[in-house]
Amino acid sequence: MAGHSKWANIQHRKGRQDSIRSKLFSKLSKEITVAAKMGDPDPDKNPRLRLAVKEARSNSMPKDNIDRAIKKATGGDADMYEEIRYEGYGPGGVAVIVEAMTDNRNRTASNVRSTFAKNGGNLGETGSVGFMFEKKGEVTYTAKVGDFDKVMEAAIDAGAEDVEDTGEGYAIYCADTDLNEVSTSLEAALGESESTKFIWKPSTTTELDLEGMQKLMKLLDALEDDDDVQRVTANFEASDEVMSQL
Repeated sequence: MAGHSKWANIQHRKGRQDSIRSKLFSKLSKEITVAAKMGDPDPDKNPRLRLAVKEARSNSMPKDNIDRAIKKATGGDADMYEEIRYEGYGPGGVAVIVEAMTDNRNRTASNVRSTFAKNGGNLGETGSVGFMFEKKGEVTYTAKVGDFDKVMEAAIDAGAEDVEDTGEGYAIYCADTDLNEVSTSLEAALGESESTKFIWKPSTTTELDLEGMQKLMKLLDALEDDDDVQRVTANFEASDEVMSQL
């Protein structure tokens, strides 16, 4: 198991500046509704729904919003969403994965392709950059949870694969199929996590200078602003000096 991760640290900082609250809640609600519609509406009996609700709570989404999203699925009036993954390259050759939920595949594909083109990127075929990432479960905790050894011990006991010190806390990684069990075990040992979710963890990264980061952030922000887009992941890396200037 490893120590510090520049990528995890950058992702964490970027997450702090992420989308407008109402847009974020809309994306979280969509995930909850889809999860509830695909399985049992009881989070205790539906691992995907449990994780979606947990992530919503970690982002301070009101309980009423969460309950409404679940009821929308059980009420029969929920839209039929299709989950689609797009892959492409951003400025500087950075690999980008876009995960979307849409009720209109043609609209979403057109919007994503246009966003890449307008911001110095290129939308590729499925699989064009996916080999540079691994799908993992990620559970994060702030530094106040304890020292690295304490977190490492809890992670090993929970069956996690890796622990990284992000500089502001800890990122614990596991196989995507084990996220529900690992997060439950970690919660019993360390308390409520800051975040619990599926991610695409890059196996290689591309380092960018300030100009490259500015161009990439413009693309990522534009993609994340699309209502159909749930998550955007890129394998960029930048120095602390560059990040401080963004």
